[in-house]
Amino acid sequence: MSYDLAVWEGERPANDRAACRIFTDLFDRYLEAEVCIPPTERITAYIAALVERWGDVTDDVEDPSPWSAGPLIGGAGGPIVYFPMSWSRAEEVSAWAAALAESMRLVCFDPQQNRLRP
Repeated sequence: MSYDLAVWEGERPANDRAACRIFTDLFDRYLEAEVCIPPTERITAYIAALVERWGDVTDDVEDPSPWSAGPLIGGAGGPIVYFPMSWSRAEEVSAWAAALAESMRLVCFDPQQNRLRP
């Protein structure tokens, strides 16, 4: 079982309902697209910061990364990244990932609860 987050570029939506619509549109347009769309520079920088802090699934480290799929960049396309993490580490990792997104002026969305974070 995993806990997923989505992070994207753009203005913070006014509410959770608007965020859900934006998330669905971005996911369909960039992550379900037939043609692979490379992630933007800001999303790439966000992923790099996550990987620097927690490692990546493909890295050989003593403390395994919290990601449930990898490499992490594989869940990115255009202005959005969607990434799963292990449920057992979700509280700590998702809080850090959401704070990082906010510090980089990115939107963080919890698709399990259909709500913005933080």
